[in-house]
Amino acid sequence: MSNYYEQVFDVTRCIPFGRVSTYGAIADYLALGSARMVGWALNNSFSIDDIPAHRVVNRKGELSGRVHFATPTMMQELLEQEGVEIEDNKVVAFKRLFWHPAEMDE
Repeated sequence: MSNYYEQVFDVTRCIPFGRVSTYGAIADYLALGSARMVGWALNNSFSIDDIPAHRVVNRKGELSGRVHFATPTMMQELLEQEGVEIEDNKVVAFKRLFWHPAEMDE
């Protein structure tokens, strides 16, 4: 597994319970690669138990990665278990729930 994947996994592990981040925010924070590369990394994280990939959405708050979970509704179910409201495959109150990795540095 590449060092880049490990960096993506480390940042993703820091996303607080009940909050979401984006592929682009993680890519910007790491200053390596692109949002798409973050998506590829997270698509390879499903065999690792402690990576909350369900907390990473696209820049519009949409559950664009949902098709890569075991079932098409699993991403939504996991977020809802954390109190995140989802409507039409999109995070309700996305701006309020958005977490940027730079918050770790504050």
